[in-house]
Formats: sequence, structure tokens, C-alpha cells
Amino acid sequence: MKILVDANVPAADACLAPLGEVVRRPGRQIAPADLRDVDALVVRSITRVDAALLAEARRLRFVGTCTIGTDHVDSALLAERGIAFASAPGCNAEAVVDYVLVSLSTLAERQGWRLAERRVGVVGAGNVGGRLLARLSAMGIDSLACDSPRVEAGDVPPEQAARFVSLDALIEACDVLCLHTPLVGEGPHATRHLLDAQRIASLAPGTVLLNAGRGDCVAGDALRARLAGQADIAAVLDVWEQEPAIDAALRDLAEIATPHVAGYSLDGKLRGTHQVTRALCQALGLPCRVTLDDLLPAPPLAGLVLGPGLGPEEALRLAMRAVYDPRRDHDALRREHRARGMAAGFDACRADYPLRREFATLEVALPAGERETARWLAGSGVRVTTA
Repeated sequence: MKILVDANVPAADACLAPLGEVVRRPGRQIAPADLRDVDALVVRSITRVDAALLAEARRLRFVGTCTIGTDHVDSALLAERGIAFASAPGCNAEAVVDYVLVSLSTLAERQGWRLAERRVGVVGAGNVGGRLLARLSAMGIDSLACDSPRVEAGDVPPEQAARFVSLDALIEACDVLCLHTPLVGEGPHATRHLLDAQRIASLAPGTVLLNAGRGDCVAGDALRARLAGQADIAAVLDVWEQEPAIDAALRDLAEIATPHVAGYSLDGKLRGTHQVTRALCQALGLPCRVTLDDLLPAPPLAGLVLGPGLGPEEALRLAMRAVYDPRRDHDALRREHRARGMAAGFDACRADYPLRREFATLEVALPAGERETARWLAGSGVRVTTA
């Protein structure tokens, strides 16, 4: 069996080599001719899997994407051709929530406000949004949610129903908006330009807009105009329209601007590879002998000791940044843009991404009696011990 894999998929050899010949190719360079004698294709979000790409695929039996999102894959076409398909739902959800929390904490420090004083609105309560809501609740941060498809399907526990409101009600009630929706082009629950010019204009001064879902869910031109004109809201953007050739002016106006790496933890990537490998084995009736524990290395920073006297939010910032600081990725995007141009620089940031682990890999030791700090830290996802 021949397996073609995006060159940025980690541990592909460890997972897939036991199943056959593994050929690596940069995701944006995968072309129809590459699929002529391929049995399985494993990609990430930058490879569009459609009729054009599959024009010369004669032996293809499986397509897997090591990502949560699937809007880059024509799954209906695959089903029509009898090609098995799998994604990796939830694989990097914890990493995206890490990104959201540390980015908001960084912005709070920069602008002089406290997370505890804000109400966070979460748009999309799936794998990422649902985890974010759970962590916010555990930390004691007020939050509301909007997920119309989930509400209509009756997929909201009764005890949580009061937290789910319409998008416009969410915008009116919340100080922070976090977008975690898939990209849906049409229909009653379309999300393309979900935040259109009208909704962006309606954002109250002081609002923080964070998008770590899909770039096309926000009208970039309208957001740029609001940021450049009134300059009274703040944006944290990890996803963009027209990736990788994103709007440089919008990037410059964002408080934190990163190159679609919110979910780029090593843990999340390895989960994605392993999930797709298991799906491939199941589809082809093969044994899967590699476990996720086989793939995950020990974290470079396993423990942190904090002394007394720190407030909960200061302790939280120290712990989160010890694991991951989004300012690194913000600076890398600017640096690579200057060196290579926007599109090539954007892709270079992703291809050469440095090691990053998740909050759950860190254990924080606190003095006895720091109950509030312990609650914030444990709620954020790190492990807490007390002396």
C-alpha cells in the first residue's frame, strides 16, 4: 500500500510506515499526478480534496484529514466514489482552548482589565467551544453560548439551557466574543460572514473579538474598517480570509495576530495523526499497533513552583505562559512576512512551528491556603498540587 502524507503531519512514519510505503509532500503542493498510484491520502487543512485533485486517483481507497475541520474536503464526492473518509474531531481542541485563555489573559494585562470582570460569549459549542465553556465555568468566569444547530437539535442539557442565547443577544450581553464555528457556506445555519458588517458595527466599545474558528466567519473588510476607524474594540485573530495571503493591514490592527496555529500543540497534532491512523486501519481491516502513549514524549517543562503573594490572574498568566506564549507566534508572523512575503511567510510559520505542549502537561505547586488561585489554575487546565 502507498500512502501520500502532508509533510507537516507529525509521526507519520511511526504510525503509517507499518502499513505500507509512506511518501511525504508539502500540503499545498499535492497535485493530481501525485495520486495516480496512491491507496491512501492523509492531509491537513491546507489541501483542498475535491474533484480536481482526485482527477487521476485510480487506486485511492481512503482520505484522512488530521484536523477538526472538514470544509476543505468534498466528503460527498468521496462517498460517491466509495472512498472512506475520516477526520480527527477534537484532536486539537484542548490546544485551541489553551490559546484562547492565554491570549485573553495577555490582552487583559496589556489593556489593564481583569478576566474575572468580563463575560465571555462563545459562538459554537462543539469540541472547542464546549471545552472552553467548561473551563470558563471551572475558573468562575461568567459566560454565555450561542449554537443554534445544537439548540434546534435538542442537544443542550436542560441545566445549561439558560446559557444558550441568540447571536445578537450574545453580542449585546458579552464583553468578549470567541468564535469556534465550522465554515458553512449556505443554509439556515450558514456561518460565512456570520459576523458581517452590521454585527461588527454593533459591537460595543471595549469588546474583544477572538476568532480561532474559521477566517471566513468574519467579514475581514468590515473588521479592518472598525479597527482602523473607531479603534474602540480589540481583535485576536488566528484564522483569516484568503489564507495564506492574508490582509496585512488587518493583521497590523489586531492585538494578537497568529498564523492559524491555535491548535498547533504537539499533543494535538499527534492525536490527529493517531486518530486518522486508527480510522485507516479500521477502513482497510488492518491492526493498529501504535498507541498515543507511544508517540507522546515527556514535556520539556513538567513542573512549576509558585510562592505566596500572587493573585489568581497573575499566577494564571505565569503558569500558562510557561507552557505557551502566543506573542511568540504573533512576532514570528511579522518576522516571516518581512523575510519571505505574506503567503510564504504565513506557511513558513506553520511548517517550522516550534515545540509546544498543552497546559495539562504542567503541574503547578502552590502553598497551602491558596484556594482561589488553585481554582483558577485547575480550571484553566493545568494540574495543581498544594504543599
